[in-house]
Amino acid sequence: MGFWEYLSTNWGEVLGHTLEHAALVVVGLALAVVVGVPLAVATYRTDLGRAAAVNGSSLIMTVPSYALFGLLIPLLGLGWGPAVVALMLYGLLPVVRNAIVGLRAVDPAVTESARGVGMDRTRLLLGIELPLAWPVVLAGVRVAAQLLLGIAAISAAVNGPGLGNLILSGLSSAGTPFAIYLTVQGIAGIVVLAVLFDAAIALLTRLTTSRGIRA
Repeated sequence: MGFWEYLSTNWGEVLGHTLEHAALVVVGLALAVVVGVPLAVATYRTDLGRAAAVNGSSLIMTVPSYALFGLLIPLLGLGWGPAVVALMLYGLLPVVRNAIVGLRAVDPAVTESARGVGMDRTRLLLGIELPLAWPVVLAGVRVAAQLLLGIAAISAAVNGPGLGNLILSGLSSAGTPFAIYLTVQGIAGIVVLAVLFDAAIALLTRLTTSRGIRA
């Protein structure tokens, strides 16, 4: 039986794992943005704050994936819990770093003018700084999405959802006739999702960035 014939017999299972993988990454990425952007907003104005936020996020990236998933099991059990939290933690660095870079790149003359017309700190942040930094923030989200799509496959080791289950099944059954097919299906699904996520975030960037900034 060839690969395409094998895929035609279990495409429903592959599709189910693919949708689960996409959902897992979306949730983890959303949490990374919810935590990372406010963290950047709170720290980007001071050297110490920026260093703490970026270095702390970088430190998480040094923890091996299997180790982090294992550390989360006693707290969250198996399945979606440790998978989502691990992805959120791994997604922080590109989100935090890009948000800080984007906010610091806002022209001081623009912010001074806004203060001159009576804008308070909150209005300045929401009306001027974040909109100007938005393309850079989304660039970080784009990088985080690609990163998390790969890491999400490891969640299969803690009974997490997604295409990692196909890869794990293929590796654990090495030597059997269809082991390579299972592994290739999982890898191909992640590659397809990577292309779709990248296109979706690129479209979101275009739709949510003002024409003046794009120009």
